[in-house]
Amino acid sequence: MTEQTDISALMAEIGAKARAASAELAFATGERKHAALIAAADAVWARRAEIIEANAKDLDFGREKGLSAAMMDRLMLDEGRIRGIVDGLRTVAEQPDPVGEVISEWDMASGLHIRRVRTPLGVVGVIYESRPNVTADAGALCLMAGNAVILRGGSESFHSSGAIHACLVEGLRAAKLPEASIQRVPTRDREAVREMLTMTDTIDVIVPRGGKGLVGLVQREARVPVFAHLEGICHIYVDTAADPEKARAVVLNAKTRRTGICGAAECLLVHKDVADTLGQQIVDDLKSAGVEVRAEGLNGSVAAVPDDFGTEFLDMKIAAKVVDSIDDAIAHIRKFGSSHTEAILTEDDAAAARFFSRVDSAILMRNASTQFADGGEFGMGAEIGIATGKMHARGPVGAAQLTSFKYLVEGDGTTRP
Repeated sequence: MTEQTDISALMAEIGAKARAASAELAFATGERKHAALIAAADAVWARRAEIIEANAKDLDFGREKGLSAAMMDRLMLDEGRIRGIVDGLRTVAEQPDPVGEVISEWDMASGLHIRRVRTPLGVVGVIYESRPNVTADAGALCLMAGNAVILRGGSESFHSSGAIHACLVEGLRAAKLPEASIQRVPTRDREAVREMLTMTDTIDVIVPRGGKGLVGLVQREARVPVFAHLEGICHIYVDTAADPEKARAVVLNAKTRRTGICGAAECLLVHKDVADTLGQQIVDDLKSAGVEVRAEGLNGSVAAVPDDFGTEFLDMKIAAKVVDSIDDAIAHIRKFGSSHTEAILTEDDAAAARFFSRVDSAILMRNASTQFADGGEFGMGAEIGIATGKMHARGPVGAAQLTSFKYLVEGDGTTRP
């Protein structure tokens, strides 16, 4: 950890290096970016023992801080999860280079030929908490999109993130790309976060990835544009036409696979016509799996109170409620949702179409677990986060979503009358 106490000067230096690197990355070839990511993946696997050793220090730190079991799970790395990091780096590397992609083109009667092409955003600042794999995901996606990135990981993942970042720099070096393309803020000092939020001269967009406290701080105080979601309050609606076997499997997976991620289901809505049968079976399945079901109209673990609806538990807890109709379910989601991910379980095409057209969340699913709300599962290799706003990026933010566009206009001595 740096001994430098002047955080403002430190961040100004990091920002200047990132801006210079971004200018070179803007025209770096896809081949060089591919080479950097493959070399980084090889380095992560070769140094996995070192990464796990660094992670052990972070786990000790997390225990001392009293992190919850779900948060400790987010923090933990083992060989299997490191293999996932390696696979993610390789998947991003094999994706088409988005920079320069022609989004659309057309000819005008004036004789102009116009192309709209993808171009890098410039410098991306990523502020995240306990998940050290975000270091690799964010670094890889920003690089593939031609952006320099400044990574500020949480204090809990300080050592793990540092070890992973060293592998990314090794990849940049091997591909002869600027090492400042992927920088990590080398301090736990929270002033570095506040400084990043005001760096309008050198950072083009901030992506916060973490809990409500972090994201709320960033959204309140940032002077730089932000891609973010505040909470993942994900709903599953069990329709009258739900297939019982599918519904039971999907709800159990959506809640229990990993409770600490933003795609975990937090509220179960059941149509009244199947509440006493399928709805109760699903609640019993959840209870048997160790989930505390806070229920209204169902026989849960405890009776629900109003505050249970609209709560992101990130734990083995779920709110459950009986609704009179699909429209009541939609109204509930509109009132209590966070525009992240919602699912409908039904074999009725008309019901699914109504749900899809009337619910305005970033991700809508039919007969699938909300745990699939993930850039890797969407074929992006990884994600830098889930954006729930409506400006620029929405849903999983992969490499293509980390670009802007520009217009290339060609004429032949063309003049305007």
